[in-house]
Amino acid sequence: MTTQSTRHLVTVWNPSYAESAMDEHLRVLRLWSQRAADAGLDDDEVYVWWGKVKSSNRQQPMAHLDETRAVGEQDEDTAGELHLYLTDYRSLYVGELIEVAGGELPEAEHGHAPAYYKEKDLRCDLWFKLGDIRRLVVDDTLGVVEELKKLHNVHYNDRPVSIYGGMVNLPLVVTRPDGTHYFDPDQRESLAGDKLWAEFDAELGAGIAATERDLRENRFGATLWQALEPAARIFIASGERVYREHRADPAFDFAMVLTSFAKAIEVQGNAILRRAMPKLKQPQRMANLSGQTVDLREHRDLGLGELARAISGEQALNDGLARLLGADRWFRESFPTIASALAEVRNPGAHSAVIDRATATKWRARMIGVGCEGDLVALARVRVR
Repeated sequence: MTTQSTRHLVTVWNPSYAESAMDEHLRVLRLWSQRAADAGLDDDEVYVWWGKVKSSNRQQPMAHLDETRAVGEQDEDTAGELHLYLTDYRSLYVGELIEVAGGELPEAEHGHAPAYYKEKDLRCDLWFKLGDIRRLVVDDTLGVVEELKKLHNVHYNDRPVSIYGGMVNLPLVVTRPDGTHYFDPDQRESLAGDKLWAEFDAELGAGIAATERDLRENRFGATLWQALEPAARIFIASGERVYREHRADPAFDFAMVLTSFAKAIEVQGNAILRRAMPKLKQPQRMANLSGQTVDLREHRDLGLGELARAISGEQALNDGLARLLGADRWFRESFPTIASALAEVRNPGAHSAVIDRATATKWRARMIGVGCEGDLVALARVRVR
């Protein structure tokens, strides 16, 4: 978990250095992940170096160089995750920042960086060591604008980051007041299995961007779409895309549609609890899970059934949420029923049972709001005070 005071970095990649600079870095990262799996290498061997290329037109030393290096030196135990946000203004990615290094990249490390740095003899002010990279927004400038607003520029009076006039003296040093984390190992295992996020995103493909944009513009609206967790948005779009591609085929197994919507509900429900837990006293945070009483602030993310049981079955937790959510009773009263029902129909679908078109159509309408207010739309409205 990152904290409100943790400092992160934002920079822009220049498409003139490579046909697709981002794809080159993702390719290297996935290559090392595959090597690690094949040869039994330690996870520490899976990373890619991203170079902050020195502009030939810049006459002065790099601005706030020492502060940028200090971002990588923050104590992991207190700062939590460190992020490097990467954009070309049309797309936005976030890297898991492990280290910030200066000088030339050692020869032994060249295999962990795209070849174009060496082939074009590019000089770099700094190198950023990234353990994973997640896709946040693809081919959607408006989406990038909205997502960057969640970051505050420490050298601009802590104002939200803007791509219009605000991308100077890169990389920007920023904070993230909402404390969002992207690389929690338990969450990744729950949502992406044993894959890196870079591998998981590659399997989804870039075509999902058009579905995300359509859902934002024609179903959720920009405000509610941005209120959803990035992973929730990806799962919603993934389920919707599979449904659209196969809805004319009555013999298709629609299990992936329900699984994707269920994961979206799971991600967003856990995000709401994460925001609420620091504001609750310990007795209100306790829940019985599989016969053990645990503190939800310290526990891993919950599955659908666990979310339903914790919210509806723990009176102290429910009372605490009532105080934090105010007049909004939907999350405390309706959400557990929805999560429980979806878990019942999803779990066989995630394993062996075939989900027919009629079942998928009913749940898809209920989730995104076809002929009704969608449950995911209602979930996006939930705010922790």
